[in-house]
Amino acid sequence: MNDLNNIEFLKKLKKGNQEAYSYLVDKYHHELCVYAGSLSRDIYLAEDIVQNVFLKLWEKRDKLNTKFSIKGFLYRSVYNEFIDQYRKKSNLAIVEEHYNNKLIAIASEETSNETANLIALVKKEIQNLPTKCKQMFLLSKQQGLTNVEIAQYLNITTKAVERQMSRAFSTIRKNLGKKMHTILFLLFGNRNSI
Repeated sequence: MNDLNNIEFLKKLKKGNQEAYSYLVDKYHHELCVYAGSLSRDIYLAEDIVQNVFLKLWEKRDKLNTKFSIKGFLYRSVYNEFIDQYRKKSNLAIVEEHYNNKLIAIASEETSNETANLIALVKKEIQNLPTKCKQMFLLSKQQGLTNVEIAQYLNITTKAVERQMSRAFSTIRKNLGKKMHTILFLLFGNRNSI
């Protein structure tokens, strides 16, 4: 098992080969902890992040794409897990302040009731999207996945994801017009780019 980018190695991992999994953990555990530590500035949290990444990898190993680098996947997974942990454990004061400033700006233009109605309308529009379209939209906006990552995760083409995302934005835009970007920002942060 010398080459971790080897398709055969990833196929073994997908089939639940524990030797392949142990090799992967031995090979990358330390450097992923260093990377997670550089993000979190907390050695204990870094260990938790890496442990969660390896656990999720094992649980979802059958969804691994053998065409992509396992190292890149692991680093991206550590980053995503860090963001998830940050959201859970941080008070998010800076982010909350930014959101509150946006809310104040909107409130100065409109009444609070109108803003609440717009947010409720966006949530309703998202819930009314067709199932696949809604799933891809939420993977993008809530999980922060790119169209390529969504395509890999769902085992479909990037074009299919782009069509569904375009459909989602088009549907939401019909009812919100110019305020769509502001409301999407309030709901999902900076992941609302089209």
